[in-house]
Amino acid sequence: MNPKLKIKLILFILVFFIGNVNFILAQGLSVELSKKIETQRYARIMFYNCENLFDPYNDTLKNDIEFMPEGNYHWTKSKYHKKLNNISKVITAIGAWSPPELVGLCEIENKKVLYDLIFNTPLYHFEYKIIHQESQDKRGIDVALLYQPKSYTPIKNRFIEINFPNKSWKNTRDILYSKGTLHNDDTIHLFVNHWPSRWGGQLESEDNRLHVASVVKIITDSIMADSKHANIIILGDFNDEPTDQSISKILATDNSIVDIKHSQLYNLTAISNSYPNIGTLKYRGKWSKFDQIIISGNLLDNKKLHAKTESFTIFNPNFLLEKDKTYLGYKPYRTFIGYKYNGGFSDHLPIFIDLNKR
Repeated sequence: MNPKLKIKLILFILVFFIGNVNFILAQGLSVELSKKIETQRYARIMFYNCENLFDPYNDTLKNDIEFMPEGNYHWTKSKYHKKLNNISKVITAIGAWSPPELVGLCEIENKKVLYDLIFNTPLYHFEYKIIHQESQDKRGIDVALLYQPKSYTPIKNRFIEINFPNKSWKNTRDILYSKGTLHNDDTIHLFVNHWPSRWGGQLESEDNRLHVASVVKIITDSIMADSKHANIIILGDFNDEPTDQSISKILATDNSIVDIKHSQLYNLTAISNSYPNIGTLKYRGKWSKFDQIIISGNLLDNKKLHAKTESFTIFNPNFLLEKDKTYLGYKPYRTFIGYKYNGGFSDHLPIFIDLNKR
């Protein structure tokens, strides 16, 4: 690279980060949260439900007519680009001085919005790569993974299609599975999820999530059968709480670390006691923890690569929250309230964990 161009690039990055840090401080980032995001790590892995990251163009193969300028959301290019910049702001804020090595995302319309996110926002300078595939979801929303190639090398990517028994008409998001190495050394197995919603009622829709949970369980059991020391990370929006049947019974996660077993799955969201009065989304005044990170026991007891339970973080700075005028307290600062444009970030808060080397 030309030396003058390199200097300009470095100055731009410094200005961007200083501006971003000043923005965060101006919005009242807590001391505890500041310490967490500034903690030294080997790799940071985050997940974020982006709340309908659609482009404003019609796709005749998807049900996206609402997200056009003439649609119910009156979704314009300017609103779309503000949304992209908001998402990029969150990703860089979670990374502190270095953006997260791996970023799981859901409610993504297509690869175009991912390209716009990493090339048409300040994320451009961090050289993220994309893992994504169009799913069968009738709304056209998918999961995706962004990664920094200097930190993560994919070995195998697989998009696990969900076929519901006796419901051939029903489609949902794929599960993204990526096996790769961190810093060309440690192998991890990463699953990005967005399980079926509670549309129609929690109990009425529960079978759908139980089925998806069983698919994940079969695959993780297979991985552990090949290697009881496998480093498995399951993250996403599960549309269920850690104590619900799909997570606690079908995935059979453990919510305590009294007796760590390498082949057991542990739910860091449930184990962490740092967030007794907040979740990742709020509905009718009640916080829920639908966004979760689940790991294999090997990552809690590994003599090499490991995750501490306290590293699990719900990223809840003031700039991602707004006052809840109806139910009091605060709630996520979302993009839309119904069809009314609210100009915020998402109806979910992002989460992350850190991996370190002993």
